[in-house]
Amino acid sequence: MVSGVRRSLDACGMLRHLAMTLLLSLTTGSIRSLLDPKADPPRTLHDAPSYACGEFGLRGLSVEADMLAGWSVADLELMRNRADQAGCPCLVLIDRTPLLVAEAVEDTRTDAAARLGRLAQGASRLGCNSVAVEIAVPTGDEDALERAIDTMQGVMTAVERLELNLLLAPSSGMTASAEGLSDLIKRVGGFRIGALPTYGDPVSSDDPIAQMRHLAPYAGAVHVRVEGFNKKGAHTGLDLAAGVAAAKAVGYQSNIAIDYVGASPAKDLPRAVEVLQAAVEAEG
Repeated sequence: MVSGVRRSLDACGMLRHLAMTLLLSLTTGSIRSLLDPKADPPRTLHDAPSYACGEFGLRGLSVEADMLAGWSVADLELMRNRADQAGCPCLVLIDRTPLLVAEAVEDTRTDAAARLGRLAQGASRLGCNSVAVEIAVPTGDEDALERAIDTMQGVMTAVERLELNLLLAPSSGMTASAEGLSDLIKRVGGFRIGALPTYGDPVSSDDPIAQMRHLAPYAGAVHVRVEGFNKKGAHTGLDLAAGVAAAKAVGYQSNIAIDYVGASPAKDLPRAVEVLQAAVEAEG
């Protein structure tokens, strides 16, 4: 349903056929605490691509929109250039503030559509192939659902014109369930709309494995929530390998991004990469 991760990869010369392999990447929020412009040497978000690739061997980024606050067009284009040079392209721009596209007040829906348009422009400047958002629709409110569908269909033309995919992440209400989210995706319709499930996402109302199996066929990217590791090297949250296996079992072959939420990224991320890379490469 969603076209694969390709334009950004082609731009940096890392041509991979993602219909045949999984790509392990990183959310910029995972290393938020490691970015310090006052450090010696300084490390800013512009350094994230080279850091993710050089330190952890990762080959892509999901960029958190809130980390771009105050950025100019020149800043976005510098990020794209730095990412391409590092061989770690920006793949998804994700905004975790729910878009109010289902509200009864028309001006609120108009503002939400305009925000999505700005996000799409930013994603294009970064060289991303996708922009991801959360859509809050009250459960069981058919009128709100129809408003959300109408608003989303109205902005899809602008998203498609930029050759982007629009990915919907689980949020409160209807889209907290895999069935509700997939229903919204199907009712909006089109080849450039899909899902961005997070394995281990606390907002989801589903069993994590069942959610992944349900949403992976619609997914343009998958995030895996990593919480940390105990002294024995075991993940303190969900079984990471099981999440990857669930996506692979239904034929998912695209971008899997580590979404680290613990307190020690420099210590825990290498272990997360090791576990997830093994799961990516596992047979069966």
